[in-house]
Amino acid sequence: RFTKDTARFKDELDIMKFICKDFWTTVFKKQIDNLRTNHQGIYVLQDNKFRLLTQMSAGKQYLEHAPKYLAFTCGLIRGGLLNLGIKSIVTAEVSSMPACKFQVMIQKM
Repeated sequence: RFTKDTARFKDELDIMKFICKDFWTTVFKKQIDNLRTNHQGIYVLQDNKFRLLTQMSAGKQYLEHAPKYLAFTCGLIRGGLLNLGIKSIVTAEVSSMPACKFQVMIQKM
């Protein structure tokens, strides 16, 4: 329902831009800070101040537990893409809190 007022997507890059701007803003009240691609089906979405990690970011002792809290968001991205017709594998990594990166690998159907 969220995409009914938007124009048709031309390619998967347009869909990823939609995820980074509109979808992310609706869910987390801000846009993704950085979107990178290798133009071969791998996208990296970077959020420098991820809302679900900001409360835990006070100390480095939680750095090893942070990926557990990103599993839900990986599922949100994967589900959103699947509803737009793109099958993907989404993984997350945290190198410094509260920043995180989501790697989206598009699977060809």
